[in-house]
Formats: sequence, structure tokens, C-alpha cells
Amino acid sequence: MTISERVKNINPSQTLAITAQALKMKREGKKVISFAAGEPDFGTPENIREKAISAIREGFSHYTTSSGIIELKEAIVEKLKKDNEIEYKTSEIIVSNGAKQCLFNTILTICNPGDEVLLPTPCWVSYTEQIKFAEAVPIFINTYQEEDFKLFAAQVEEKITSRTKLLILNSPHNPTGAVYEQEELKKIAKLLLKYNIYCICDEIYEKLVYDNAKHLSMASLSDKIKEKIITINGVSKSYAMTGWRIGYAACSEEIIKGMSKIQGHSTSNPNSIAQKASVEALNGKQDAIEEMRKAFDERRKYMVKRLNEIEGISCLTPVGAFYAFPDVSKILERGIEYNGKKISNSFNLTNFILKEAEVALIPGSAFEAEGYLRLSYAASLEDIEEGLNRIEKILRF
Repeated sequence: MTISERVKNINPSQTLAITAQALKMKREGKKVISFAAGEPDFGTPENIREKAISAIREGFSHYTTSSGIIELKEAIVEKLKKDNEIEYKTSEIIVSNGAKQCLFNTILTICNPGDEVLLPTPCWVSYTEQIKFAEAVPIFINTYQEEDFKLFAAQVEEKITSRTKLLILNSPHNPTGAVYEQEELKKIAKLLLKYNIYCICDEIYEKLVYDNAKHLSMASLSDKIKEKIITINGVSKSYAMTGWRIGYAACSEEIIKGMSKIQGHSTSNPNSIAQKASVEALNGKQDAIEEMRKAFDERRKYMVKRLNEIEGISCLTPVGAFYAFPDVSKILERGIEYNGKKISNSFNLTNFILKEAEVALIPGSAFEAEGYLRLSYAASLEDIEEGLNRIEKILRF
């Protein structure tokens, strides 16, 4: 059997691979603690679940419009106006099978083979592979812990060429927790207009910010910049609905039509029941979001404090999302002997921690950031404490 070059060019998701390995070990009876998965450990709020049950009982189980039901699009329009100060029409909205499909559809719609996509690193694992699938070229722009993992306009301008088509900006950021402020976004927005570049703004973690930080949507800065922005969001992180698979994008009608063509010939509509539940998520009471955010905040402070107490680890305090992203380069430089070999990279270090401490986490190499690890604090305080105890024990100098 011959596999296409397109598929050969794509790397499997290290996040999903490690999560699967951790689940396998759990089935074998091992007491694995996972800091790997990117999802809240809370249940979907009851009012949302009840709406889904009602939709099932009412027989809302048939195909819907490929790009999503109008009721959900209207809820998204209202949400974007109220929360993000951006005005869209329902014709400028598409609902997809998770924000990941929105990203995939957007990149395929905008990029031609050979187009360049500016991608700040560290970056979420799927951005790079989606760009490659579209036969575009990822152009990495390094950000640094000592600069809070922020991208600066001057860095962007240095990388712009005649083939630059798109920038991907994720705020709050996975995996670093960085949150962009207004002045930074304004400077980047000016460059987008100057060089006629589109920008995907991935805002899936927008509700999870801490230390009085505020999320700002770049598309809200002006009507001109709004034309260059594809705002992508969803219900997965804010409402603990990862398995419901509902994401959405807001942008110009031209791009939405292109995305709808792709979706119409690939997956068709998102799950009908999940769409009804998502209407309730956006329109119903929002108390659960703050409850989760407060719990994550407490866990965040504890995890970062403990990580910084481990010799050889340096961890910046994240301002958003639910991940810590510690620098473990000193531990790798020191070297750990395992099975007769020296551990010299983050992937092998995570394997060592999983096998010896039975704690699952993600290597920085998955995010184009060798020398780091990603730990999710979307876990109970008890698990965080126990997991960090185990990690500290095997990483002691």
C-alpha cells in the first residue's frame, strides 16, 4: 500500500500519543497521574447536559446545515458582541467539529502551496502539521521565557517575505500561558495591514486568565484589522465540553464560504445534539466558568511554586490557560542515566518520568521548544501534589 507524500510529511500528535500510553498503563493497573491532556477535569455544567437530553427527547437527531444551526450562530454573534466587542453577522460565522477543524479549514482556505505562515514558538502541536498538510511552509519565530514568551512586532517584520500569507497568534497561549496586551496587539495589527497578511487569532482559552489580566480580541481594535482576522474559539475549554466537539470561527464572508465548502465535503455538520447544548452554554448561566477559573488559579500557584523548588527547573508563572511550561534544560545538561543511556532531550525525559514515576506530561519538543516540559494543572490538587512529589523524587541531583 502506498501512503501519500502529504500524509508522510505529517508527524503524529505527541500529546495524544502520550495520553494514550498513560491510559494504557492505567488499564494495566498502574496508578498513573496525568498532567498531559489539554482538557478541564470538571464535568460539563448541568444546564448544558439537560439541554442536550431535551434535544435528544425532541428528536433533534438529523443533519443540520453544514456550517451550523442558525440558533447557535446567533448565540455566537451575541457572545462576540458582548464579550469581545466585535460585531459579526451570522453569515460570517461557521460552526465546526471543534476549534481544531476551524483552524484546519481556515489554513486550507487561505494558503496555497508554498505560502509562508508565521508561527511563534513554542506553539501548539497541530499548527505546524496543519500548515504542512496545506503544503504551506511554517516560519518559526522564537519567543523566550525571559520575555514572558511574547511575540514582538519587530520579530514579525523580520520574517515577512513576499510569500507571507498568514500569522497564527494564540492568546491565552498553549503551552506557555502568555496573554497579549493591547499595545502589543496594536503593533502587530499595523504590520498585518501594512503587508496585507491574514491572522488566525486562536482564543480558545479566553475565559481562563489570572492575576487581573484581561483577554483582548485583536479583531476588536478596528474595522480595518477585523477584515484580516479569523477569530477562532469554541466551548471545549470554557465549559468543560472537550468531547462535545464544537468550535467556531468568525471572519469575512468570503473566507467563511471557503471554509464551508471544505466542511461540506469532509465532515458536513457538527453533531446536532452538541450544537443545541452549545446554545445553552453561550446563552445560559455562566457561573461554572468562574468556579473552574478559581480552581485552576489555586492549582496554578501551587504547581509553579513546587516546580521552582525542584533543583534544575525554572518555571515562569503562566497568566492564562491551564498549563505550566518549565525549563528543564539544566536537568538535561546534567544528564540522567536510564537503561544505560544518557537522557538528553525532553521526549526521552518524559518517557523516563512516565515509566519511573508514573506521571504523564508532554515534552517541549512537541511544541517546537526543546528543553521544556508542559504540565497541565487541570487536575486535582491532590494529584498535583502527589505527581510533583514523584517527579521531584526521581529528578533530584
